[in-house]
Amino acid sequence: MVDVGAKPSTEREAVARSIVDLGEDLLRRLLEGRLPKGEALGVARLAGIQAAKETARLIPLCHQVPLTAVEVEIEPMDPGGGAAAGKLEIRAVARCVAGTGVEMEALTAASVAALTIYDMCKAVRKGIRIEAVELLSKRGGRSGEWVRGAPGTPAPE
Repeated sequence: MVDVGAKPSTEREAVARSIVDLGEDLLRRLLEGRLPKGEALGVARLAGIQAAKETARLIPLCHQVPLTAVEVEIEPMDPGGGAAAGKLEIRAVARCVAGTGVEMEALTAASVAALTIYDMCKAVRKGIRIEAVELLSKRGGRSGEWVRGAPGTPAPE
């Protein structure tokens, strides 16, 4: 485990996302609350928040971080029927004041929320795909701010 004891505590934030491809029919059923297991979006939000709080127990050598906030938002990507129709975007934000970042907590929240959507929907369709689990941005700490795809932004440390 990396020693972060000498690092100063700073405000830190990480944003991660996952995408779940349900297909248009299943997405419609999910949004209408017509799934055998019940209302999936609220359950997935809670699962993501709970998972962020348990990250250090789930991932070996990951520091336990004193989270100050975790948010999980789940939205259809293209309700207009375009190329991303049938997909949900799960966006997780984790914040703390600590000597190490919260990227793993945000990624864990987005991943577990996606897995929960899968679990809530699998009785209707088995071909659900979870894709693009990724860090979108982070700020705080020695490396400062990093945003995926921003010109001139170095990779996160």
